[in-house]
Amino acid sequence: MKMTMKPTLIAITIGALLAGCTVGPDYQRPKMDLPSSHAVAPAGATIAASSSNWWKTFNAPVLNLIMDEALKNNLDLSAAAARVTEAQAQLGLAVSDQLPSAYATASRTRNRNSEASNNSGPGQPVQTTTNRATLNVSYEIDFWGKYRRGSEAARADLLSVEANRDALRLSMATQVVQGYFNLQSLDARTAAIELGIRRGQEALDMQKKRFDAGVISEFDYQQRSAEVDAGRAQLPPLQSQRGNQERALKVLLGRSPREIMSGKVDRVSAPPGTAMPGTSIVAPAGLPSELLLRRPDLIEAEQKLVAANARIGVARAAYFPSIGLTGLFGGESSALGDLFSGPARIWNFAGNLTQPLWGAGRVGRQVDVAEARNEQALAQYRSAIANAFREVQDAIQAQTAAREVFEIETRRVSSLGKSWNLAKLRYENGVASQLDVIDAERGLLLAELNRIEAERGLRAAVADLYKALGG
Repeated sequence: MKMTMKPTLIAITIGALLAGCTVGPDYQRPKMDLPSSHAVAPAGATIAASSSNWWKTFNAPVLNLIMDEALKNNLDLSAAAARVTEAQAQLGLAVSDQLPSAYATASRTRNRNSEASNNSGPGQPVQTTTNRATLNVSYEIDFWGKYRRGSEAARADLLSVEANRDALRLSMATQVVQGYFNLQSLDARTAAIELGIRRGQEALDMQKKRFDAGVISEFDYQQRSAEVDAGRAQLPPLQSQRGNQERALKVLLGRSPREIMSGKVDRVSAPPGTAMPGTSIVAPAGLPSELLLRRPDLIEAEQKLVAANARIGVARAAYFPSIGLTGLFGGESSALGDLFSGPARIWNFAGNLTQPLWGAGRVGRQVDVAEARNEQALAQYRSAIANAFREVQDAIQAQTAAREVFEIETRRVSSLGKSWNLAKLRYENGVASQLDVIDAERGLLLAELNRIEAERGLRAAVADLYKALGG
């Protein structure tokens, strides 16, 4: 009976040692007071679709091509991909700590003893040769879960870095969309001012003829000439802004310094007064709040919290003894041909236990550091969630306001266009003065510029809404 129980007892003991326990707290998602839902879609709005390629909602083929270029060549995304590769390697290192390590050694030594030494007796060889080849194995039993917690932390680090890459991709895509529409808006503003200059120049040419014929005074002629120059003065700042925006967009696209200096970003200018698709997109009504927790930046913040929580266990494990096993098997012989023979065989097996006794509070302070970092990660996670809900609500309200402004400015352009035509007709019939026509032109141009800016703001608000919703 004793002979059968002894192997069983040994097996149970070894199994318990190998299984061990895991010190440190297990992660639990913090409880948050979240609203059940948010976002209400107004009547007539298009519901935002969930898609990693959300920018295609704008139905702008050139924008899609530019985005493909940015996703392929953006340097920040390339760096983020490299960080993911690094985190994958770090996880592999952490997992390997839980497994035995083995390595082979081979050596050959020659030694000569002194003939004048008392240690060299008669018949003792003066020179000796030793050949040695061994296979060495070492393993530390993860009894307290130090390496398991380390792997848990490394896995969370990997998920955090992947989420950071996704958040960077979303942010970069938003910048490209907004930069593209900013550039298109600057083109439209330039075109509107150039159209106003052409209208003014045509009127100036007509006034020149009337002035030469003595029909109008020099005051009327110079008044019209000054208005044309005022329009021309608006072009240089716009051209400067357009150049700045184009270069900024080329940096996002990952283009070379030479292309940044001399290249061009393709875009398609919409006809005046034409609204591009995608300006009426809003969040679905009653969007579940849990869906927002899928935002890449929130995933990143939570995984950082998971990693910090796991590292508390790594730090606490230092309080307990470490159990290591080492062994070697091989051969040692003075003759190389006998190295692997039976008489040359050598082996060794050892177990060691190391228990920290005193370290001036080092282990306790390491635990304090880990717990403090966990508290920081928890606060950052809660802050990230609060900011995420704020950003969604801000984006919804901003888009609603931007849509209203765009609709108002569109109606205003239509009304002032009719007013300008009436002012010209009244002036030609001698009922109104030239100043009335100029005022109508100024109002129409300003309204057109405001409409263009409102449309740009609306498209930017749509992009911000997609970003706030995590794509």
